[in-house]
Parts: sequence; C-alpha cells; structure tokens
Amino acid sequence: MYRLLTAAFILLLIGGVSACAQDVPVTVAPKQAKPAEPKPAAPRLPSDRNKFAMIITGISGEETYAKKFSDWTNQLRDALTGNLGFAEEQVTILTEKPVSKEQRNTAEAVRQAFVVLRNATKPDNQIFIFFIGHGSFDGKIAKFNLAGPDLTAGDYALLIDNLPARNIVVVNMASASGEFIKPLTGEGRIIVTATRSGMEQNAPKFADAFISALANPEADADKNGRVSVLEAFEYAVKLTTKSFEVTGKIVTEHALLDDNGDGVGHNGLESGDGGLAKTTYFDSLPQQQAGGDPELAKLFSERMRLEGQVEQLKARKSQMKEDEYDSALEKLLIDLARISQNIRAKQKK
Repeated sequence: MYRLLTAAFILLLIGGVSACAQDVPVTVAPKQAKPAEPKPAAPRLPSDRNKFAMIITGISGEETYAKKFSDWTNQLRDALTGNLGFAEEQVTILTEKPVSKEQRNTAEAVRQAFVVLRNATKPDNQIFIFFIGHGSFDGKIAKFNLAGPDLTAGDYALLIDNLPARNIVVVNMASASGEFIKPLTGEGRIIVTATRSGMEQNAPKFADAFISALANPEADADKNGRVSVLEAFEYAVKLTTKSFEVTGKIVTEHALLDDNGDGVGHNGLESGDGGLAKTTYFDSLPQQQAGGDPELAKLFSERMRLEGQVEQLKARKSQMKEDEYDSALEKLLIDLARISQNIRAKQKK
C-alpha cells in the first residue's frame, strides 16, 4: 500500500494523467444572453493512417435482410470514415452487391482481403473487423454465411493470426456468433459477439444497436466525448434487451465480450473482461490532440496504451496476490506519470 501512495504522490506532483481526467479544455459559457454567432465549420482533421477496418457483410437470403445488411454496412462505413477518422482507402468492404471499390463476399475474396491487410499493416497499427449477416452452427463447427462456400471460425482465426497488429477488435454481429470467441481470442484482442452460443440462431438485433452507438452521444456513458468499445457494447446490449421487453418477447440473443484472452466471454466488466475494451476507442483523439506532431501523437498513443494496461490490471485484481497487484500498479502509474510529463513538456515548446 505504501508503494501505491508513493506512486499516487508522484502523479500529483507531476500533474496527473488522463486516466483520471482527460486533458480537455474547459469552456465557460458567456454570462450575457446575446445569441452566439454561428461558427464556421471546423476543418476536417487528417485521417488516422494507423487504423484499418474490414467490414464483411454476408449473404442476406431474402430481400428484407438484404436491405438491412446494406443499410448497416453503409451506416458503419460512414461512421468510420466520418468523425471517427478512418481513411476511406483503409476501410475494406466485402458485400453481397458490391459497388465502387467494394468486393464480392466470397471466401476467396475474404482470404485475399486479409492478405492485403496483412501486407499493409504493422505491429503498431489498430485493426477493426466487423461481421454483418447470418451465421450457422451445426453443433461442432461455426460459420459465417458468404456467397458460395462459407468460412469457419477456425478459418478466420488463422487469417487473423497472420495479421501483424497487436491490437485487433473483432465485432461479429451475426447469429450463432458466440462460437467465434474461443477460436479468435488472444492477447491484445477484443472479441464482441451478438450471441452467447451457436444455438442462438435467430437474426440478431444487436448490429443495429451497436452501429448506432458509434454516432450516438448517449453511448458515451462516462461523458468524456468519446465512445469506447465497452461503451458501444453496453449501449447495444441495453437497446437490444429493451427492444425485446417492449414487444413482450423472450430475449433470444445475449451478446458477449472477451478481451483478456481466456476465450470466455462475459456481458461486461466481469471476471477480468472489459479492461481493454474500456480504453479502446473508435476515434483518433491522440492524433487530434497532437495537432499534426507525429512525436506528440506517439506519446499520446503510449499514454492510452498504459491506461489500457491499468484497466486490464484492475479487472484482474481479484485473481492476483495483493503485493503482486500493488507492485504492477505502481510501475504502471509511474510510467504514466513520466509519459504525461513528457507530453506537457513537448506541448510547452
């Protein structure tokens, strides 16, 4: 405990870190009731070259789902390439009826898209992979339905294992998607599924709610101006559950999240899960804070990485010895303080 008090004192002495509060300027409202003049639109920030996304939209089977899947795909693409800062050329889309630069959703095209993604990315990049569509499970093998032969959860595990990025987020919004957690789990990965098992095979409502969270301020539970993967997940779970309650129907889907690499999903911050998802965001705040300075952007990214490690450590606290936990937390807090000091020093130049 003494070590933690020492670390906390160091943080206060240096000025604290954003794990406690974001470095966001405070705006004071003017006292006069004079209407504010309209402000010019803020210039669009440069796209974040560190982030990549792949949207795999499966076959619909019928017109109702064809429209839904198409709408969700477009909404997701627009959210990513809009305020979330993804470069359009770094968002790959495979769909049933491709337009423009989109690709056909065949197994061969999916495999090739992963090869291209592997060659384009490095360990420090961040990759988001989204599945929209129908899944299946025969009691042994889980699949995601494509045009022609399907790929199994094991196939996707091999494709993802070949990616060099250390931080990968997979959001499988299809039916029977719960069976994808165990094959895809790993260190530095966040796996979100619309269902808790392969036996939940009704078309999920989760996709609609999760995608809407990316552009909805209500999903920002801690009101820090950003939506984390955990916040989007919890918001989607809440909306999905409510949609069943309103109609009086039995809940037929139970979304899960796994981010501690044990292959066991939970419905939020539970049993070591949720720490990484809590500090993994869809936007590019570090780049925005850096104002185009690559060295400063790297420092902000490092600070966010350390904050994520703190949250993951907190999530594992009940599974650790007290001295082991205190020692690990002390080291992370000191590293955070050092990074924050470097950020402030560089900002003053």
